[in-house]
Amino acid sequence: MPNPPGAFSPDTALFTSPPGSSRFALDRIADPLEQVERAMREQLASEGELVAAIGEHVLSSGGKRVRPALLLLCAELCGYTGPRRVQVAAAVELLHSATLLHDDVVDLSQLRRGRPSANAVWGNRRAVLVGDFCYARASSMIVEDGDLEVLFVFSNTIRRMAEGELLQLQRSFDPSVTESHYYGVIERKSASLLSAACEAGAILGGVTRAERRRIAEFGRELGLAFQLRDDALDYVAREAELGKHPYTDVREGKVTLPLLLALKRCTAAEREEIEKALKSAAQTAARSLADATGEALPLEPVELEPVLRLVAQYRGVSDTARRAEEHVSRAEAAIAPFPACAAKEALLGAAEFAAARDR
Repeated sequence: MPNPPGAFSPDTALFTSPPGSSRFALDRIADPLEQVERAMREQLASEGELVAAIGEHVLSSGGKRVRPALLLLCAELCGYTGPRRVQVAAAVELLHSATLLHDDVVDLSQLRRGRPSANAVWGNRRAVLVGDFCYARASSMIVEDGDLEVLFVFSNTIRRMAEGELLQLQRSFDPSVTESHYYGVIERKSASLLSAACEAGAILGGVTRAERRRIAEFGRELGLAFQLRDDALDYVAREAELGKHPYTDVREGKVTLPLLLALKRCTAAEREEIEKALKSAAQTAARSLADATGEALPLEPVELEPVLRLVAQYRGVSDTARRAEEHVSRAEAAIAPFPACAAKEALLGAAEFAAARDR
């Protein structure tokens, strides 16, 4: 049976050039990943045309399916390969899809993975409502699974992701943001869902509390590394590699670690340059918020030269990348006590990819 559009493919997901044993591990979960893909589409296909159309747009946009893959591999590492992992993995990815729909509306995004975002095609209101629908479907799948511990992890993660989005919005375009605040945002917005996916796999495997904490910590550290790498790439990668316009973060008011490091290291006069650029970007974003119908408009061009120059001068990108490598090392240490197996090697490969990926 051929893969549906946008289905997981080991060639495009967790690794760029995996070693043979990791390739073998990924090949072993190719079938359950296809089942995850079908389960997600089944949750959306029987509803109204708009839900199906927007859902298909999101699901077929070339996502890496990192979260369900991690859940499947963590469950296997913990000794479980039964059918429940497919339903829980599909719920986690539907939850992720919901966050993407909402994030694009909040961020006024026009591109997602190199394609027009759902809100750019169908408008903000429809995108938000279909995101809500994905949240509801994902929650129903977890309730149907019937495991209260998985349900608690799932519901707590939704709360933390919402908190992260609000924390980020509160300090948009704010040059006084601290590293502590920044880490509070990315731990909630990004790391919490990867951690939840891994922990759910451990719960399915019925391991001890200590082992479950190690698995969850692996996912948390991996999520931090992924986000740090994302934030670094936003300053250096090309649009074709990012699947979105470069320098999107600073245009949207996100003071991420590369810029935070430049702000900590620059002179007072240079800081004023950055503050002036952020103020201009904030004014531009405010003008772009909505037209008469309440739909998002693309952000206008902003003069970012001072920001880009100083981020490069003060090693913001390279030091952020090094920070990602530190989190990868912590992720690897978290699962070091588990016995060697194909699933563990694939998870270690995923950690290495988190720090080295270029898209």
